[in-house]
Amino acid sequence: MREDLQVYDNVLQLIGNTPLIHLNRIIQNLEGEFYAKVEAFNPGHSTKDRIALHIIEEAERKGILKPGDTIIETTSGNTGFSIAMVSVIKGYECILAVSSKSSKDKIDMLRAMGAKVYVCPANVSADDPRSYYMVAKRMHDEIKGSVYINQYFNELNIEAHYRSTGPEIWKQTEGKITHLVACSGTGGTISGTARFLKEMNPRIRILGIDAYGSVLKKYHETKEFDAAEIYPYRIEGLGKNLIPTATDFESIDKFVKVSDEDSAHAARQLAITEGLFVGYTSGAALQGTRQLAEEGEFNKNSKVVIIFPDHGSRYMSKVFSDEWMNEQGFFDSKHEKAANQIEFIK
Repeated sequence: MREDLQVYDNVLQLIGNTPLIHLNRIIQNLEGEFYAKVEAFNPGHSTKDRIALHIIEEAERKGILKPGDTIIETTSGNTGFSIAMVSVIKGYECILAVSSKSSKDKIDMLRAMGAKVYVCPANVSADDPRSYYMVAKRMHDEIKGSVYINQYFNELNIEAHYRSTGPEIWKQTEGKITHLVACSGTGGTISGTARFLKEMNPRIRILGIDAYGSVLKKYHETKEFDAAEIYPYRIEGLGKNLIPTATDFESIDKFVKVSDEDSAHAARQLAITEGLFVGYTSGAALQGTRQLAEEGEFNKNSKVVIIFPDHGSRYMSKVFSDEWMNEQGFFDSKHEKAANQIEFIK
């Protein structure tokens, strides 16, 4: 920030130091105190701003990235947006391989930030040449002067959160945190935050959220990759069909799996109970917290921090669309459709 004025030099200086917000109505029946680490307050509206800036600046420091180079990445949308944002400020070209499962909102946002986007089929194996992993690798091989971020297998993904998210939560809770709940996709957020918190207090419980259709929970419990666990699911940025080395499984105490439907409704409920307009994966984090409470994970002395990874605006065509929810069969006897709150004056 400039010394003489209350002005930032660019949006990158706004990354991090996101607020911790006490949850009230939505957790009334749960024992303990619950706080949301709302990563939508980052300038790129997601926790992925942290890793994009850290990885790119480390590549610059090591001389791997040079002026005029191209940055390539595999993304479900949020990391891509953050990388595109950093690339705009720093003057790099940006190419992104995106899963077709990503919302149209996310894909449109990537293009709006000047990125070249390749949309790849979601329901293919990781080693299929059409998968977004393989497309990104091929682009990297073909384009001279390119750098592949490779967030799933990049230790800097973990380091970014070890240096920022973990210390922030420790400071914000004055070291009183007893449990961390976080979704696991690449695993960088939960792993880096967990490493720092465990160093400060090994008794803190680290609880990971996985999706049905993903291999992470079983791998954590058995150390075996089971392809039979894999099937299509709708939640973006959560779970995996491979084992990322950016996940430190040893730092995670327990995983719980959540469903597409329950997670979607949890995201919608956060908006109308807490005024928090957050994304699909945030709904998954809340739903996982509820399930962990049912399993007796918390008590009246628990101080639980839940990481909400991104903003609801990226899911307007999905979980915040009644039409999409209805198409998925998500309105039923358990989850009734919200009353029509729009009235047209003629």
